[in-house]
Amino acid sequence: MNLQFYKYQGTGNDFVILDNRENEYSSLSPTQVKFLCDRRFGIGADGLMLLNVHADYDFEMVYFNADGNPGSMCGNGGRCLVKFASDCGLKKTTYRFIASDGPHEAEIDLQGIVRLKMKDVEKAKDFTDHFILDTGSPHYVQFVQSLQKMNVTEEGRKIRYNEEFAAKGINVNFVEALNNDSIFVRTYERGVENETLSCGTGVTAAALVSAHHENGFNEIAVETRGGKLSVEFNLSEDRRYSNIWLCGPAEFVFKGTIEVKI
Repeated sequence: MNLQFYKYQGTGNDFVILDNRENEYSSLSPTQVKFLCDRRFGIGADGLMLLNVHADYDFEMVYFNADGNPGSMCGNGGRCLVKFASDCGLKKTTYRFIASDGPHEAEIDLQGIVRLKMKDVEKAKDFTDHFILDTGSPHYVQFVQSLQKMNVTEEGRKIRYNEEFAAKGINVNFVEALNNDSIFVRTYERGVENETLSCGTGVTAAALVSAHHENGFNEIAVETRGGKLSVEFNLSEDRRYSNIWLCGPAEFVFKGTIEVKI
């Protein structure tokens, strides 16, 4: 089977995107998805997405992890799919689409920054040395120092595969505070089973627990190894997060055709 693909990236988090509005690629197997995401034998990506038609929304986002399995919400992936939809001719002031964690809104500003509205988040679970919260995908957030020197793959894998998380997996984020409203984040992603250059839902999780205004509007600037993002949100007195927007670039890389074994 020959398929046409598009490659997009958002702060180094890269994705294979397939235009599935004609329902051509709905039967892809986990083995085929894994092959397409393989960086040596396939195209190479942190995940694969289908752009699907949906009767009640502008489109549906279907996401697969690089290991071939269906994935939970991917923030950078969502931003890239919005940009892809725009590049395909779907021009909207506000995009409304459905993903695995429910409905989302998105906007593209005049500078090409894609703003993606994330789901509201209940209180983060605050443990002695880390936080646990779900921003569309489950995340473990730990504050550290000297993050640039840290072996994130090794340390992240220890947490992701420990007794508590091994069965379902969890994304592991290490965060270093740069100043009052700026952080540096590195993430070990389940499904990729490695560090990625950026993780949208992870950046969101790290930003939420870094709130500098205990009640009201917050904007956190986030540096990742792949580029810069920002997260805007409201924090209520009872520590609930709402009106959460993940903001950053999403860019076309290349397109092509590839043969996939049936």
